Amino acid sequence: MLKRRTFLLGGVGLAGALVVGWSALPPRQRLVASEPLAVRPGEAALNGYVKIAADNTVTVMMCRTELGQGVHTGLAMLVAEELDANWADIRVADAPLDQIYNNVESVIGDLPFRPDDDSVVKELAVWLTRKLARDFGTVMTGGSSTINDLWQPMREAGACARSMLIAAAAEQWNVKAADCRIEKGVVVHEAGHRASFGQLALEAARQPLPRKPVLKDPDHFQLIGKPLTRIEAASKLNGSAVFGIDVVPGGLLYASIEMCPTLGGTVRHFDGAAAAALPGVHKVFAVDAYNGGTGGVAVIADNTFIAMNALETLKIDWSDGPTKGLTNEEVDKRLKQALDESDGHPWYKHGDVEDALSRATHKWHAEYRAPYLAHAPLEPVNCTAQVKDGKATVWAATQVPAVARMHVARLLDIGTADVDLQQQMPGGAFGRRLEVDFIAQSVAIAREAEGRPVQTLWTRQQDMRHDFYRPACLSRFRAGLDAQGQLIAWHNTSVSQSIVAKWLARNYRLPDLGINFDKTVSEGAFDQPYEMPNVWIGQRIVDLPMPVGFYRSVGHSHQAFFIESFIDELAALVHKDPIAFRAGLLTRHPRHLAVLQKVASMSGWRAPLAWSDKGVRHARGVALHEAFGSVVGQVVDVSLDAGDTVKVNHVWCAIDCGLPVNPNLIRQQVEGAIVFGLSAAFKEDITLDNGAVVQSLYSEFDVVRMDECPDITVEIMPSRSHPQGVGESAVPPVAPAVANALFALTGTRYQALPLTMKLYPGGATCSS
Repeated sequence: MLKRRTFLLGGVGLAGALVVGWSALPPRQRLVASEPLAVRPGEAALNGYVKIAADNTVTVMMCRTELGQGVHTGLAMLVAEELDANWADIRVADAPLDQIYNNVESVIGDLPFRPDDDSVVKELAVWLTRKLARDFGTVMTGGSSTINDLWQPMREAGACARSMLIAAAAEQWNVKAADCRIEKGVVVHEAGHRASFGQLALEAARQPLPRKPVLKDPDHFQLIGKPLTRIEAASKLNGSAVFGIDVVPGGLLYASIEMCPTLGGTVRHFDGAAAAALPGVHKVFAVDAYNGGTGGVAVIADNTFIAMNALETLKIDWSDGPTKGLTNEEVDKRLKQALDESDGHPWYKHGDVEDALSRATHKWHAEYRAPYLAHAPLEPVNCTAQVKDGKATVWAATQVPAVARMHVARLLDIGTADVDLQQQMPGGAFGRRLEVDFIAQSVAIAREAEGRPVQTLWTRQQDMRHDFYRPACLSRFRAGLDAQGQLIAWHNTSVSQSIVAKWLARNYRLPDLGINFDKTVSEGAFDQPYEMPNVWIGQRIVDLPMPVGFYRSVGHSHQAFFIESFIDELAALVHKDPIAFRAGLLTRHPRHLAVLQKVASMSGWRAPLAWSDKGVRHARGVALHEAFGSVVGQVVDVSLDAGDTVKVNHVWCAIDCGLPVNPNLIRQQVEGAIVFGLSAAFKEDITLDNGAVVQSLYSEFDVVRMDECPDITVEIMPSRSHPQGVGESAVPPVAPAVANALFALTGTRYQALPLTMKLYPGGATCSS
């Protein structure tokens, strides 16, 4: 008889052997879904990404949300390229939820490694994470990861479909497949045989899926690298595009909600008699706080305006949320106290910083601050839902459809198979739609509508005051340089709230274990390329009740301002040109150096001293930053009028994002990111009054308008490397480049955002 100890040890050994064996296997395929794609009569699915109809149209399944970044066009190009399809025949449709569509590279991007780390530890971590994310991750759009993640799978999907179509044709014609080729959606043979995709689709679907599809050499690309127009552009121009707010199912009712002013609060008691008596009002009731959101009182009515007006008659006694009493001064005090207590978790270190500082000829220190920021997309939060016969239909613009479906099912105590989540196009997101609070809230409201669909629409004020904000952050620097002006010591610690811990807690119910580090808010500090012999970069996490979430470019959005401004301070300290100073720190990083040199060349860089042009004083500033795999350099020209208000005249931007799939989309994203970054640099700040957010409208949380937009010139660096992120990468360098230019112009160093100088209209264009 086996002893219990022997059995346990044997079991552990077997489990270990299985884990080792599993980890040695390659990541599972991402081409065949667990369930076949739904098809129409005459249509065939060749894999999880490609369907071909009898009329020759090729439908490419989209497993990422089109947020305005153009990914549906870029992804369709990958499939069409390898398929040799006729671009005019390409269509797109939303993919079902399945593991093959999980976003793998977004998880890889969150691993705590520097881009230039080539260690075995990183290699193993990436390998294992990629395998885990394939099976246990989620379908998600974010982290500028879409093209990076799907570059291989979607090309393989197109290549497999091409091979299957050729095999079907060769079988039909009794010829060798090697003697056939595809020309713009038609399979041809040298003997004169021709067959369209539509004629071969059904037979092609019966062919075996190739195990190792042969992908094209970049030299033979016909579509990839071309500035094709966006697939959805026409629908947005003619008004046929359907955004979340446009959904109008039959029998639709409308809801509006008044939420507790202090974030996370709920309703203690309310009097809704007057509201319920109004014509067109169907129901008035309290709604709980869901997924980290805030509770309130909802009104369901015949239209949105009736519902909103009814809210004005309510008398509500609130149970204040955890932000009660919180002010910006208290937040700043807590952040500073945390830095005074400890340097925190070291993300990157080598050498002996303290010894180097003791030997330094020049020493410098500084503190930088960034505020809470709201996402403020143009389309306010909304969701339409119907709860009927034990099932739910949800029309939502979301970046996390699988997470949303899971929480709808949990809320209604039904299976996920009974939740039909229909993805809609969002009118902006910037990370706000990575949350599902508004979706759960909408479903809870629709549950009270006796089977009729209900659209819940927040007002602009509610959207601004009940967000999950970019964390406020404080960063402290110490640096030392030798007698020749060489940087020999760098010590930096930043402190903020954790985004990941709170997001996982509210969306996956994982306990917040008080871990004192979060890569997503420290990224942009520890992972930059500058070469220093002695460096220590750390992070503190502080627990505050303010709800925080992922914001466009996440930690890079503030860390780039800190790092690139302080680098400029050091250059000024030793009287070196900022570009030359940076170049001296990039001797082993040719990719970054090339971007820096490119933006200097295209801007006609001159030393950052003020000069006069027709009586108007000008100066320039520079910033270089790597984010989401792309390296971006920017030079900004600013000027001051007699009233000391600043005008941003021109922004030059060079970007190395790997192989440029669609230069048109890249330029659009870079230009938009620059305007987004300028808005945050000059105009945006979330302030708290007794735990309630003060800002409520664009007049208080403004964006750069057309007449304030500078000229923008974009250069895309040629590359054949794996494509990297674009949607967020050009945001981080904007603020520091402007701040550095202002220092050159005024002698004042701005160490906090937003910049206090007022931006005034200039009128400009975007150029490439």
